[in-house]
Amino acid sequence: MQLPRDPSNVAHALEAAFPTRLSGDVQSVLAVMPEARLAPTMPFEVEVQGETIAIPSRIYNEEPSADSERPPLAGTQQVILHCLYSRHSDGQVRQRHLEQIVASGEPWVVPFVVQLAGEYVLEIIKAIGRGLPGLAIPGSAQRRLYGEFIARNSAFFARTERRVVSYWSCYYRWKYGAFGTYPGCVLFGGVPGRCGGTGGRAVAAAYAAPRWRTRVRDLPEFGHGPIQQG
Repeated sequence: MQLPRDPSNVAHALEAAFPTRLSGDVQSVLAVMPEARLAPTMPFEVEVQGETIAIPSRIYNEEPSADSERPPLAGTQQVILHCLYSRHSDGQVRQRHLEQIVASGEPWVVPFVVQLAGEYVLEIIKAIGRGLPGLAIPGSAQRRLYGEFIARNSAFFARTERRVVSYWSCYYRWKYGAFGTYPGCVLFGGVPGRCGGTGGRAVAAAYAAPRWRTRVRDLPEFGHGPIQQG
């Protein structure tokens, strides 16, 4: 699904990616973003602190010019800008902006990071791992932050786990023969019951068994080959 090209609708779609209390800051960010050649695509819904937000799978805006005459963005506005460009169609742009937000303690940043963990760019997945060392530390702020998000969005996170396994099986098993050594698994191995737990390992084991691999990949949740991104 592609959202309408009407500028007001595009702006509304991007505002919907953040809690309503940030609406004014989001509008300030949109004012410095060049108009996109294509509309945002495939929004996915998650819950953040009791509010449902809808984040686009991809945006196509060029990055703002460094020599813009507009006033510089404030701290929160900078984070919003990086979040939006972490959904860019260019993987290098996504990685560059992800690295600016991955260590953020803001709950509304978490879904942008988690979504990237389920994508196929290995450099991005490694960057997430470097930015979230606290996930493996019981009681850490990062572990609590991501644990709360996962508890509120279990279906979304389960889909993310399946994507992690799908991309490992299709693209990276030659390099990481054991699923437990794949960076995408290590990333959430510290979160109880998640990718490093029995659920992720069970799906990975199904992939690893030749006589079952085709059957697992033909399930609707997997599709044929790696799960597609928007």
